[in-house]
Amino acid sequence: MAYWEKIIYDRKEYIVNFERVSSFCREPNSRVTFWLPDNAIPIVINPQSNPKDYQKIIEYTAKVTNLRDNTYWVKIFYERNEYIINLTCISSFCREPNGRITFWLPDSTIPIIINPTSNPESYQKVVEYIEKTTGFNI
Repeated sequence: MAYWEKIIYDRKEYIVNFERVSSFCREPNSRVTFWLPDNAIPIVINPQSNPKDYQKIIEYTAKVTNLRDNTYWVKIFYERNEYIINLTCISSFCREPNGRITFWLPDSTIPIIINPTSNPESYQKVVEYIEKTTGFNI
């Protein structure tokens, strides 16, 4: 289901389907970055300079991460940032012997490494998604 929003960034208007965004990254200073679908253009929204669009993103990410039947959006804390990731956009996963899982955000060059001890809830959700979607045990 499409979820379209108009975002103003760098004096340009973007109309974006948030369901096609692969991830949102919230930094400790509250700045939010996401990458436009199908390319690597980052959109950076600052709550002080663009509070209206910032609120749209916060509301959307809260909605998709709090849904009970949501099996494909996951919240991961990684390198001091909070990532909200659409797992349906991820095309490969790598599991190391120590249990860590690595995957790469498709519209950026950022690898995400998730550890079963530091992110147990998110780690379990990623494992369940991989097993349900691919049929492979990890």
